[in-house]
Amino acid sequence: MAVAARASPVGRLLREWRRRRNLSQFQLAAGSAVSARHLSFIETGRTRPSREMVLHLADRLDVPLRERNALLLAAGYAPVYGERPLEDEEMGPVREALERFLAAHEPYPAVVVDRRWNLVLGNDAVAVLTEGVAPDLLEPPANALRASLHPRGLAPRIVNFGEWSAHVLHRLRRQIAVTGDPDVAALYDELAAYPGVATEPPPAEAAASAEIVLPVQLRHGDTVLAFFSTITTFGSPIDVTLAELAVEAFYPADGVTKAALAKRPG
Repeated sequence: MAVAARASPVGRLLREWRRRRNLSQFQLAAGSAVSARHLSFIETGRTRPSREMVLHLADRLDVPLRERNALLLAAGYAPVYGERPLEDEEMGPVREALERFLAAHEPYPAVVVDRRWNLVLGNDAVAVLTEGVAPDLLEPPANALRASLHPRGLAPRIVNFGEWSAHVLHRLRRQIAVTGDPDVAALYDELAAYPGVATEPPPAEAAASAEIVLPVQLRHGDTVLAFFSTITTFGSPIDVTLAELAVEAFYPADGVTKAALAKRPG
């Protein structure tokens, strides 16, 4: 007797990732050297994909390593990507490289964050950014974005709070679209509910801006400091922890900020 096929857990997950990437079955199949019929059978549960096929499709869909492990588990296979704490001995060279970068970036602030934007490492110059932030917001695991936009955090010092908060939320929306991470989505909802936070930049201000990048402008005594930042990630990681780490390095956006940081002790 024929039994109606039901979508397998891995089939449902692969279909969700395909739709998140705005690809049709035909487009994904064509780019993966897989027949559209076979892909359809995988998504509906009529065919159980091999371990290699799961990894192949995950690679074509640019699925994050953590979620590739989830796909393997859903298909009945063991995960292949490890997740080692940064404190592990095997991660020693990575941690050393990060600490070296942070120290070399002085006197400018730099931090290492995880996928949820929790602070992993930071250099001494981060004190310029965290000045006045409520102590409880800096207790581990301190969240960099929460500390930035919370009314008891950095928010009262940010001169261009509307523009900057809109920029932060736009960046989070892109991250959610790429990763589908529910923890990041929950963080987005939390931040969007804070007083004064804007989810979209004011069109008139955006059009009138003469900046080539959007700096965050901070009150610092009688001075306004302006910073822009860059985000750096590791190339070709095969460890979940490493894949989810990012270094955000801040740079002075004007001469006043550069001079003020140069005068800091240490």
